[in-house]
Amino acid sequence: MNVSVVLFTSDLRLHDHPPLRAASAGGRAVVPLFVRDRAVDAAGFAAPNRLAFLADCLRDLDAGLRERGGRLVVRSGDVVEEVCRVAGEAGADEVHLAADVSRYAQRREERLRHALEAAGVRLRVHDAVTSAVAPGAVAPAGSDHFAVFTPYFRRWTRERQRDVLGAPRVVRVPDGVGSERLPVDEGVSQGLAAGGEREGRARLAAWLRRGISAYEDRHDDLAGDATSRLSPHLHFGTLSPVELVRRARRTGGAGAEAFVRQLAWRDFHRQVLAARPHAADADYRPRHDRWRTERTAHGDIEAWREGRTGYPVVDAAMRQLRHEGWMHNRGRLLTASFLTKTLYVDWRIGARHFLDLLVDGDVANNQLNWQWVAGTGTDTRPNRVLNPLTQARRFDPDGAYVRRWVPELAGIEGPAVHQPWKLRGADRGAVGYPEPVIELSEGLARFREARGLG
Repeated sequence: MNVSVVLFTSDLRLHDHPPLRAASAGGRAVVPLFVRDRAVDAAGFAAPNRLAFLADCLRDLDAGLRERGGRLVVRSGDVVEEVCRVAGEAGADEVHLAADVSRYAQRREERLRHALEAAGVRLRVHDAVTSAVAPGAVAPAGSDHFAVFTPYFRRWTRERQRDVLGAPRVVRVPDGVGSERLPVDEGVSQGLAAGGEREGRARLAAWLRRGISAYEDRHDDLAGDATSRLSPHLHFGTLSPVELVRRARRTGGAGAEAFVRQLAWRDFHRQVLAARPHAADADYRPRHDRWRTERTAHGDIEAWREGRTGYPVVDAAMRQLRHEGWMHNRGRLLTASFLTKTLYVDWRIGARHFLDLLVDGDVANNQLNWQWVAGTGTDTRPNRVLNPLTQARRFDPDGAYVRRWVPELAGIEGPAVHQPWKLRGADRGAVGYPEPVIELSEGLARFREARGLG
């Protein structure tokens, strides 16, 4: 019997899964395998919120496979060792894997290829599984990647995407391959969303019916919560980015076009990281910053993490992050700008905190978005500063978002909630809300001096 192994990583679905389709071609038996990678745990990337979401995804994937006559095999340990062990137990002659972009994923793939070749097993790596357009599929003349989004997006839009694949009807898993129990994990955020392909597809269907048409006009509305909230499902691969682009384009309209543009931003960051893996922890474009560190800015950093900076819209976003393991995209931009440019703290400190809590914590998107805001990444205006008061007036004009997440200020009506320091007398003390950690003008002056802007 011909047997293939499919190594699931960040592609935890049955619909539109090229490795699974190729592995089962011609009626081959398949071992669907997920390895709980101890190296990820050791590196501190296995955050509780993502582990809880992952547990949902694995249970749902196993249930979907069992409906088709199969099952998920779960192992723990070194990925290369476990894949080789399972291939040997099953008598497999090939292993299928989705391509990934991080430095660790690239090294893992290289190690796996060498180990499997030594055992006489072929490794087949599939592109455009975790991205709509594979990194490297489009590149400018004279370079291996695009460093600016707009020209990338023009080429990305013209690129022909592969067809969307249906879920398999039957999955035949050979006998004799043992599995650990499916994990059961709990997150730290009370409002953490549920994971799994079924949940992801239900959210997608609802989004296409009721949300996407207004996305162009409302995606920055903090209180309106009018974004798709599909990012965790993209991160874990319970939804296919190829399918999302196809279905959004089929829906049509300005909202769908704006949504597709955001999916292109995700692919843009992935092709940057694939070409420049060091950008996960080093400046993509150094600005010679002398950032404040944990030691020199400890109090300010803790106030930012806890949502007690004294700037309500910043604090609201940080408290949403802690409660849900997720944050509105506009909130991500303004909180990152506040940390890196108003407080002038190293972007890596903020990126690490986000990765500790975000259920969609993705190395490419998280690190490169932080660098974009910090001005060390691909932003063509590296010295822009997002003023939190201006941002609040534009994207939370009546203060509903702030009142939702900062209960101390719930009694302040209208836009006055954004400047509680202007309250008088007893009213000011009664709210129990901190004074601003810094004057905005002071932070701006420090940043401009540090960047040599006069």
